Amino acid sequence: MAKATLTISSRNYSSWSLRGWLLCKFAGLEFETVSLPLDDAASRAELLLLAPSFLTPCLTHKGTKVWDTLAIGEYLAEVAPKAGLLPGERSERARCRSICGEMHSGFANLRAALPMNLKAHHPGFKVWAGAQSDIARITAIWREQLSASGGPFLFGEPTMADALYAPVCTRFATYDVALDPACAAYRDRILALPFMREWIAAALKEPDEVEELDVEF
Repeated sequence: MAKATLTISSRNYSSWSLRGWLLCKFAGLEFETVSLPLDDAASRAELLLLAPSFLTPCLTHKGTKVWDTLAIGEYLAEVAPKAGLLPGERSERARCRSICGEMHSGFANLRAALPMNLKAHHPGFKVWAGAQSDIARITAIWREQLSASGGPFLFGEPTMADALYAPVCTRFATYDVALDPACAAYRDRILALPFMREWIAAALKEPDEVEELDVEF
């Protein structure tokens, strides 16, 4: 595949940027990462959930520009079908898409109450009821899929679903969310991926901060 460019915002705070970056890595795409400065107004609006739509990450590849994370995943599944971003069997592809769509459009309470922040750690964090219901739904998805596939990832091998839920794993670690053994093992498995460790290491070196997201809970 030709060299591509992925434009992202913050590695520390941007869950959508992480998803897009992981999708490119899972697809085996050769690409350059371009980071927007955090003083960019549009970038800050997205991070603070104030933007009407999300324009990062944005993938540019062979003259095609794709700026929605789910669209990036679908595009990469087309251009790199052997990478397995979607399962091979039709009903499994449909289920994977459904699970990804639920993450893409849902769980607003979780996003608001537990913003992604890889530099932070809040032991004993109290999760309020609205976010707790989102956590219950996410862990139900994980348990069901891990049981159905036999693991170690949601559909056996890494797919779009694992990329989309990876930032949730970081949130669960940051806010010390109590998980059952199967979900805790899956969280740890995602966080231990070499791609995740690479992203987190870079995030920890980011000098910029968004004060609104560095709340002392």
